[in-house]
Amino acid sequence: MKKKVAIITSLILTIALLLSGCSQNPSQSPGNQEATPVTLRVGLVPNQAPDKIKAQYEPFREYLSTTLGIPVELFVASDYAGVVEAMANDKLDVAYFGGLTYAQAKQRAKIHPIITEIDEETQTSNYYSLIIVPSDSPVQSTTELKGKTFAFGDVSSTSGSLYPRYMLDKVGIKVPDDLENVVYSGGHDATAQAVQNGTVDAGGIEGRILNRLIANKTVDVNKIRIIDKHLVEGYPWVVRDSLDKSLEEKIVNAFLDLKDPELLSLMRAKRFTQVNDANYAEIEREANRLNLINPNK
Repeated sequence: MKKKVAIITSLILTIALLLSGCSQNPSQSPGNQEATPVTLRVGLVPNQAPDKIKAQYEPFREYLSTTLGIPVELFVASDYAGVVEAMANDKLDVAYFGGLTYAQAKQRAKIHPIITEIDEETQTSNYYSLIIVPSDSPVQSTTELKGKTFAFGDVSSTSGSLYPRYMLDKVGIKVPDDLENVVYSGGHDATAQAVQNGTVDAGGIEGRILNRLIANKTVDVNKIRIIDKHLVEGYPWVVRDSLDKSLEEKIVNAFLDLKDPELLSLMRAKRFTQVNDANYAEIEREANRLNLINPNK
């Protein structure tokens, strides 16, 4: 009798353990290789004021949630480093990075890019990084910026920091040594205002954002002038390597199938196209050369 009781007890314990294992949420299982989140956590770099970014992407959040059939939560940090930190600490499943932010984040997190936008202006996956000056400035070329004051956006911005440095470096101007003063405005909109108001002699800015600021009459097109520009690979949408592959495919298709012209315009895209790590090799190479992979070290 005791033997039967022992056998029955053993069976009950075994079944209980099996049921416990089956009921575990895969996204919370430490040994699970592919995680399916209950809520998809999406991070966005604050290339403008964070509250503006969150409001801008709210219609996309609704679209993605409806298309995937799961809740989607948006996260916008106070600076670019905050989004990298969130991804590195496994607090995000998807992130919309700039190319430089992606190069920085991949040093700390197992992630890969999946998609980027086709730019409305260039009709390619590239967009422009610009150097602008006040319209009444005597400066006519980047070479003449030596000894001037210059505004970058966030230090980790691709088109507001890396490529303006690249354009300055190309004409022999080293940052910060060859400039009178370097200002980090924190965002493209703040850089545009600083240049327009004559607070700085020049600044680096993303062309698409400048166009939108002009269209919204936040910036007066008659008060700024472009003196240099360089093409940049589009912002990558990035996922963590451990994300469930079927969910990753659904996310990619959600972008590729997006046809709503109003939503595309809000996202500064004509349409979307797939990308991989190789698309960002130049950005990573130049970021290493200009010591921007770990800018705070």
